[in-house]
Amino acid sequence: MISAIVASIVTLVTLFFILADKLHRAIVAMAGGVVMLVVGMLMGFYSEEQALESIEWEALGLLLGMMILVSLLVPTGFFEYAAVKASQLSKGNPWRLVLLLGVGTALVSLFFNNVTTVVLVGPITILVAELVGISPIPILMAQALLSDTADVGTSVGDPASVLVASASGYSFTDFLTHSMPIVIVAAAVTLLMLRLLFADELKKKPSDPALVAKLNADETLKDHTTVRRVMIVLAFTIILFIFQGKLHLSSAFIAMSAATVALVWTQPDIQSVLERVDWHVLFFFIGLFVLVGGLFASGAFEPITEFLAKFAHKNPILLGVLIIWIVAALSALVDNIPVTIAMISLLQGLQLSGVNVSALWWAVVFGAGFGGNATSIGSGANIVIVTLSERTKTPITPKMWSRKGLPIAIATCIVGSILFVLAYDWLSQ
Repeated sequence: MISAIVASIVTLVTLFFILADKLHRAIVAMAGGVVMLVVGMLMGFYSEEQALESIEWEALGLLLGMMILVSLLVPTGFFEYAAVKASQLSKGNPWRLVLLLGVGTALVSLFFNNVTTVVLVGPITILVAELVGISPIPILMAQALLSDTADVGTSVGDPASVLVASASGYSFTDFLTHSMPIVIVAAAVTLLMLRLLFADELKKKPSDPALVAKLNADETLKDHTTVRRVMIVLAFTIILFIFQGKLHLSSAFIAMSAATVALVWTQPDIQSVLERVDWHVLFFFIGLFVLVGGLFASGAFEPITEFLAKFAHKNPILLGVLIIWIVAALSALVDNIPVTIAMISLLQGLQLSGVNVSALWWAVVFGAGFGGNATSIGSGANIVIVTLSERTKTPITPKMWSRKGLPIAIATCIVGSILFVLAYDWLSQ
């Protein structure tokens, strides 16, 4: 009991410093993990071996491999090229821009980190909007909201889905058949809500749509050869993900192999490639894995697990719906990564107690993906978009975000809950 209390205090203090945003969250998470390990060793409930076992190495390998592929594409101008092309197809129409740039960002986010995507595409979005004389805010928010909603449709698009896939053993194909259909409906609802919530802004006609047509997309594409080679590697990577079950290959092996092939084929400046990898994200994960592992080892989860086990045996469907909303609410206030890691430990505890948690994994995925839309700090992409908006005449405030994002988060969670109930038997397979 004392061990559980001490471990809980260490976890809460770590989360407090992460939310305070005074130090980089990777530093805080690593420090929290070290403190948990030291305390656990002194009190006898946690060891170095247990700490290492608590780290999801497959998830880290998958993330690192995909990050290297993104790092290879960044200097080529690929993302800027795609943004300019989409803008030209829209002919300056605000709603078409929302559709093309918003949906385009969401599609890219199915395979790459949406934070990286919006960092690269966001400035081009602002430039195009200002050139044609329309507000960039609806487009910027659409890029974040749609990518947050859609990127849990695959096992590689969002850190939450990467973590769940690694812990549950679900494959890329499992996500396509179980998560993707519900995500598509939620994304359609998000688009409808965007149309309604930004009705006034989207009615305004562009002052000079001809300027977009004058942009030269080819000038933004600096390295055609690297883009072509990386996209070929990515295509084969997706094929391997789809058949990984039959080939008995792990997601981490596929991603790291793809990164290796791409590096050998393109022969970039390896130092520059590694500098662009989001190492801080990987270390943030490691710290949280060790932290939550200690929390689990201390027995802090046991009372919660016992309560949920009784609930699950009585009404597993209702438990799944509650998980969607609880994870969504927490993901709106805290980053969905620590929430997902904590939920993984809880579900693993339920699994050990004999509960069928097959469908509950998907509840965590939907809650983590849809809940982040509610606030301006609910996801990394949201934070980036808010920061980029400060370059415009109407910066996005937390209040402004909540007026648009919160209704979308609620609507998608309602849709996710209804579809979860209707598809429970399928999701349990």
